[in-house]
Amino acid sequence: MVKGIIILLNLITFLFLPFLMTGIIRKTKAFWGGRYGASIFQPLYDFIKLIKKDFVISTTTSAIFRLAPLISFASVITAAFFVPLIFGNAIINIPAGLIVFAYLLALGKFFSLLGAMDTGSSFEGMGASREACFTSIVEPAFFIIMASIMALSGNYTFESLSKIAENAGSYGALIIIFAVLALFLMVLIEGCRVPVDDPATHLELTMIHEVMILDNSGPELALISWASGMKMLLIISLIAKIIIPDGNPLYAFYYLIIVFFTSVMIGTLESSMARIRMSHIFEFIFIMSSFALIVMSLTAAKVFGG
Repeated sequence: MVKGIIILLNLITFLFLPFLMTGIIRKTKAFWGGRYGASIFQPLYDFIKLIKKDFVISTTTSAIFRLAPLISFASVITAAFFVPLIFGNAIINIPAGLIVFAYLLALGKFFSLLGAMDTGSSFEGMGASREACFTSIVEPAFFIIMASIMALSGNYTFESLSKIAENAGSYGALIIIFAVLALFLMVLIEGCRVPVDDPATHLELTMIHEVMILDNSGPELALISWASGMKMLLIISLIAKIIIPDGNPLYAFYYLIIVFFTSVMIGTLESSMARIRMSHIFEFIFIMSSFALIVMSLTAAKVFGG
């Protein structure tokens, strides 16, 4: 009974927090811009408004265009079952959870790319091409980080993320720092945030994710926006699992603090710098790969002895 309540609270929190997180990011940007800004619940109000609207669908599209938002949304929801959320435990905790999680997100990304190309627009195809290139760099770095941390304990589940300090000894602090930095960059990249992308931009030659969803409207656009926020929350949940010590009775409290702090950091970053040039985005993404290789090197030094 208790386990069922915890699972239900996990899911409710996971479904609601993305709206609050987006609202905090916008509120932070408004603060640094000298404005009061909209309510932190405004993203939820926008979602409800989109749900009530009707579709506008191009005659050149096929059934893939209609299915892509649904599959993308369902893949993120399913991936959440394998990630430790607000109470620090995954609903489905299996050794292959890392691979299932990564490829569920990849499945959603694949169909979102297909949906963009199905419109027959070279403009959206350009955005899909850029998105695919970025993901192809991020995914190996993510696997390197997770596999390195899991190798420290021999426990190949996400539960091992909270045992870094216990298993890595003097290397633990460095592994935690570089793993958190790498995952924070992953939040920016996969969440299509500044400096990689700007969700508020409408400049044709610099748009990436936003250009892919130009033909989506109504409930479809609502699901895409919701799924994007949930994907960011999943990655932040992994950051929380790394930072919060194993078995901490205040895990839920610290989890919410980390989500809030990360949201403020994203808003501050977007207020203090512009989107970097397209030709330099790959250099920025490779920073995550560099951090991943550092984590792997530190793990190797610990496992094989200096």
